[in-house]
Amino acid sequence: MYALVEFKGKQYRAETGALIKVEKIDAEPGTALDIDTVLLLSGDTITVGSPYVKGAKVRATVESHGKDAKIIVFKYKPKKDYRRKQGHRQQYSIIKIGEIAAS
Repeated sequence: MYALVEFKGKQYRAETGALIKVEKIDAEPGTALDIDTVLLLSGDTITVGSPYVKGAKVRATVESHGKDAKIIVFKYKPKKDYRRKQGHRQQYSIIKIGEIAAS
């Protein structure tokens, strides 16, 4: 059984026991989350929401936080002596899917 959920503006495939890397959540590791924006629910039959499946919830727990690898943003214009170099490291949280509940 799996579910497609929308979390912080992005869509993820959630299966029981799976670890999912999402954008940073302001919660301590070990905190429980309930995600009720379920777009699709798969089991014996597939239920598609419009836009969300009513009564469906995904329970998850925050496992840890971290930073991704650095991404270099380099801009330049040829022959104009214009160069800008900037780096970025996106923060993320890892959540563990505990249970997919449908009513």
